[in-house]
Amino acid sequence: MPRRTFILHIIAAWLLCAETKPQNTNMEPNQDLAKTISDIFSPNSTMPFQSTGSGFGKLVTPEPVDRSLPQINFQSTSGRGPCNCVPYHMCNPTTGTETTPVEDGEFDGFGLIDIRFNNDDPVCEHFLDVCCDNQNQRQDSLTPKPQDERPQRPKGCGIRNVGGIDFNITGAYDNEAGFGEFPWTVALLHASNYSYFCAGSLIHPQVVLTAVHCVIGRAESSFLVRAGEWDSQTTKERLPYQERGVQRIITHPNFNSRNVGNNFALVVLSQPVVLADHINVICLPGQNAAPFPNTQCFANGWGKDLFGEAGRYSAIMKRVPLPIVDFGSCQTRLRNTRLGQKFALDRSFICAGGVRGVDTCQGDGGAPLICPIGLASENRYEQDGIVSWGIGCNDDIPAAYASVATARDWIDQQMFSLGYGSTSYTVA
Repeated sequence: MPRRTFILHIIAAWLLCAETKPQNTNMEPNQDLAKTISDIFSPNSTMPFQSTGSGFGKLVTPEPVDRSLPQINFQSTSGRGPCNCVPYHMCNPTTGTETTPVEDGEFDGFGLIDIRFNNDDPVCEHFLDVCCDNQNQRQDSLTPKPQDERPQRPKGCGIRNVGGIDFNITGAYDNEAGFGEFPWTVALLHASNYSYFCAGSLIHPQVVLTAVHCVIGRAESSFLVRAGEWDSQTTKERLPYQERGVQRIITHPNFNSRNVGNNFALVVLSQPVVLADHINVICLPGQNAAPFPNTQCFANGWGKDLFGEAGRYSAIMKRVPLPIVDFGSCQTRLRNTRLGQKFALDRSFICAGGVRGVDTCQGDGGAPLICPIGLASENRYEQDGIVSWGIGCNDDIPAAYASVATARDWIDQQMFSLGYGSTSYTVA
């Protein structure tokens, strides 16, 4: 096989790592490579990220509770005495050694929850359940003080709930995010079986920003959007997720299927989601307003830990810390891979990462890359990138993200044509 054709086949294989990989735009067209890209973007693709399995591949339905049945005490293995295992929000929180009944809005949270049962005596089968005495068990959920009623809390888009809402977590050894920590991140699911294939972000209660390669060739009725999700394997969170159908898909007119340039898409929902403590919109940067190199940012999603069938989807949303890499340095590091010295990175990308073992991966496509803005005390973020492609997973090569700042004017134009305007994602 000629050397040039062999290299092109290698590049085509890399395209599979993050659902798409770039082609050297200076190389001559190759029919085999074009067919490979076409197969990837085909709505009937057999790509592994569409298969069912762990994570969102398992359909979760709430278990009905029959209030007419007597409560059954659970004898804890720790010898603490009889108790009922109930979701954390169905039991009055304790203060020190005393149990004090509280009312809605009179407390800030439910304490610390170990998501990995690293303590020596797990009491209940699920980490979101607590061992609750009969006198403290409630028939309805107890609501902590809403986020927007807390003193000095900023308003508007992009407010990160640092550590999550309701409770703080321990045992987060794999970059798990807190419940509701990044309230704009949504999951895209196949309507037929609820399996997860991509992520996105809310920029308006009825509009999701994602990647073209996630939605190209898909019918509006073939997938749905889930907002407010955290742990895909349970419905024990106090605030439920919200699912919406898709009314319309809008893709950037300059999307390039050969190098995945201008990888921007808007998904208009059939109905708006209801904003809440765990569901909010993200801010967007101004046109061409890129973050500075070395800015510490985050990417979110439920993607795999490894590429291919060996990888497992995350049940709990991930929070991956990634530094911004300047464009020139990123292109140089990519050229030092098998892409070769002629590789040209499209100007519609921004780069982040490059730390071995810390990366976005398969199934994270369309997920937001967010960076801090404004006063540190505000914990406000804007979305500077959309997960697009990378060389492998968890390698020391930066990954390429669609640069939202290069498409801000186009996004504004679409939002105004829809009658929504740009207020929802603009910092006041």
